[in-house]
Amino acid sequence: MAVRPDPSHEPLSIGFMQRVLFVVLATGLAFLALKLLGLWLLVFGAIVIAVILRGLAEPLMRFAKLKDKPAVAIALIGLIALVAVTVVLFGNQLSVQIDALSREIPQAWAAIHARLDTLPIGKALQGNIDDLGKQAGSLVSFLPGLAGNFLTAAANTFVALIAGVILAGAPGKYRDGVVSLFPKAMRPAILDSMNTSGEALRKWFIGQFISMVLVGTLIGIGLSVLGVPSALALGLVAGLAQLVPLVGPTVSAGLGLLLAGAGGMQPLLWTLALYTAVSQFEANILTPMVQRHMTEVPMVLILFALVGFAGLLGPIGVFFAMPLTVILYTLVRRYLDLQEEGKAPKPVD
Repeated sequence: MAVRPDPSHEPLSIGFMQRVLFVVLATGLAFLALKLLGLWLLVFGAIVIAVILRGLAEPLMRFAKLKDKPAVAIALIGLIALVAVTVVLFGNQLSVQIDALSREIPQAWAAIHARLDTLPIGKALQGNIDDLGKQAGSLVSFLPGLAGNFLTAAANTFVALIAGVILAGAPGKYRDGVVSLFPKAMRPAILDSMNTSGEALRKWFIGQFISMVLVGTLIGIGLSVLGVPSALALGLVAGLAQLVPLVGPTVSAGLGLLLAGAGGMQPLLWTLALYTAVSQFEANILTPMVQRHMTEVPMVLILFALVGFAGLLGPIGVFFAMPLTVILYTLVRRYLDLQEEGKAPKPVD
């Protein structure tokens, strides 16, 4: 009778060793990607800057028939000139208003605090406000760290800006270089995904820019008419706040209402009406008009994306949440559309 060999002494098969090696390699790459998360954010920031510059240069390429690099150079020079002219015309006034805003907010807070004394429920409200104030005061201990982070962020922004300008000058060259790193069978799908993502990001920027300009202008003019202090600075804050959906507009409106509330109930109510009217105009008229030819991301998904990316990437995740969500949502929609058409890539066995 033949003796069966002991399985424990059988040599390991090549297939088993390949699977083990694949798991070890995938784990190592995942760990390396996590350690280099800051680098990926820097690369993504450069891509966003390149998309912005390409969006500004596109009319020059389309109507003036300029090539990529000259069009991007003119767009960059025009953007720098626009910022310089804005600083010359409004820089001094804006600087004064921002400085006044930093002094008026504590004064407005104290004025509202004093007004609560006259209300029957003022004591209870003051207790809650004091608790919030103590929690906010504890953030002061983080200021030295925030200063260091600001310097690091400024250096990273400069690097991303230089890289973005280089990418914008020859996007096809770098895109094709990345695509060539993948197997030939995957290259058409990778190329389609990159083109689709770039187009979605470009349209998102155009819509966001229009929204920022109009909202900031309307808020600034409206607050000036109402006589709210630092109206120009608050309008600038409201425009920039559009970069962070939901959270940004809420914070900017809170600052405006705080300053208006220090002047009494009537200015507070008029300011609340202004912010509400501009918000409704932006949500129900402006955004649908701008997004008519864009991929509209559901608001619930944006909310979860803000929370998720903030938890994953920290405060900078809040700023990258919207473009990252636009790309991911667009790619998923693109895949589902191709699947319905029977053109989606099939998984490899």
